[in-house]
Amino acid sequence: MRRSQLATALIATSVVALAACGGNQPSGTGDAGTQQTPTANPSAVTGSLTWWDTSDATNEAPVFKELIADFNKQYPNVKINYQSVPFGEAQNKFKTAAAAKSGAPDILRAEVAWVPEFASLGYLYKLDGTPLAAGQDDFLPAAHGSTQFNGGTYGVPQVTDTLGLMYNKKLLADAGVQPPTTWDEMKTAAEAIKSKTGKDGAYLNPAGYYLLPFIYGEGGDLLDTEAKKITVNAAPSVAGITKAQELQGSPGFVKAPATEAYKAMMDSFNAGKVGMIVQGPWETAAVTKATGFGGADNLGIAPVPAGSAKQGGPVGGHDYVVWSGMSEDKAQAAIAFIEFMSSAESQAKISDELGLLPARKSAYDKVTTPLVKQWQTPMEKAVQRAWIPEGGQLFAPLDQAATSLMIKKADPNATLDGVAQKYKTEVVKDYATE
Repeated sequence: MRRSQLATALIATSVVALAACGGNQPSGTGDAGTQQTPTANPSAVTGSLTWWDTSDATNEAPVFKELIADFNKQYPNVKINYQSVPFGEAQNKFKTAAAAKSGAPDILRAEVAWVPEFASLGYLYKLDGTPLAAGQDDFLPAAHGSTQFNGGTYGVPQVTDTLGLMYNKKLLADAGVQPPTTWDEMKTAAEAIKSKTGKDGAYLNPAGYYLLPFIYGEGGDLLDTEAKKITVNAAPSVAGITKAQELQGSPGFVKAPATEAYKAMMDSFNAGKVGMIVQGPWETAAVTKATGFGGADNLGIAPVPAGSAKQGGPVGGHDYVVWSGMSEDKAQAAIAFIEFMSSAESQAKISDELGLLPARKSAYDKVTTPLVKQWQTPMEKAVQRAWIPEGGQLFAPLDQAATSLMIKKADPNATLDGVAQKYKTEVVKDYATE
C-alpha cells in the first residue's frame, strides 16, 4: 500500500469518522475532547488494529486496558490487538519492523523524541487533512510541538510532562520562606532551610536533562535548529551551567554522589530530609505515598525557578502515531481509536489513576486529583525541545558532561566545548559550531 493511497483512504473516511466518532471529537460540533452523543451509529466502524503500548506493564498498562474496554463499549466492531512492548526495546523494534515492512503495529505509543526520527525515515503516516490533525488548539503548545516535523503533523499527544519545583511545605514554612521563583531565591531559601531546620535545603540531580532549566533560564539551548547551529557551548548556555554550579556549591545544597544520584535525591526528599528538588510529575505519586514525607498535603509543586532570561523546563511525554504501512481498510477504525484514547475524558482518567499529565488543556477541568492540576502551570511554561530526528541522541554527551560539571566542578566553557564537538562529529554533522 503506497502512502498516497493510504492518505486518500484516511482523508476519504474523515467525514464518516467524524460522525461515527462523535463521542470524542477534537473538533467540529462541540468542544475539543468532550463527550457527545454520536451522530452516526458507531457499530458501523469496523476493523482490527494492533497497538503497541510502551507504558509500564505493571503500574500503567492496566489503565490503558480499561480504556480499551471503554472504547469497545462504544465501538463494538473494532478489535484492538493490545501488545505491551518494553519501552527500552520499542524504538529499535519499531524501526526494524517498519524498515522490513512487516510486523510493525498499526498504532504505537511513541516517546516524543521518536516522532521526528520515525517521520524522517518515512515510517509514520502524515496526519494532515485528517480529523486527527484538527483541534490542535486544545493541546498544550509544548505537547503539540512534539507531533510536528517539517511542517506536518505525525502524532497525537497522549500524555506530557516537564520538570518543575517540588517542595516540602512544612520545611519551607518552618524556615519562613516562600517557594522560590528564581534561582537566586532558591539559593537564599536553601540556606534558610538548612540554618533554621537542620535539614538540607535543596538537591540538584547531576544529569543532562536536569541541566536544561538552567540553560533555558539564561536564554540558551542545545541547538538552534533554524540556523542549524550548535549552541550548547554558546555564552547563554555556559551562563546557565555556571549558575547551576553556583547553586550546587552554596550552603544548603546537597553534594550529590557520583553514582545513583537520582535514587539518593528521591530517597532524601521522600524521607522529608530535603526541602526542594527539581523533578517531574512521574514521581508525584511515590512522594505522596512515602512514609516519611507527610502525604499529598505536604507536597508543593511550582514551575522551575527562572534565570535572568526566562523560566521553564523541557517538555517530555508520549504521542500516538500511525505506521505509514497501515492498510486502508483500517483507517476509519484508527481515527476512532486515537480520538477516543486522546480525548479529554481519557486523558483525565489516565491522570487521576496514574498521576500522568494531560496534554489537552480541557482535560485539566476534568481531573479530580489536585496535585495533577498543580502541574498545569509548569506545563504552560515548558520549553519545546529540538524536534529533529537526532533529538534523542543529544542527551548521552550531556549526561557525561553533567557528572563532570556538577560533581567534579569542571570548567563550563571547556566541558561544553567538548559536548559541542561530540554533537558535531556524532549527532548533527551538518550543523555549524560556535
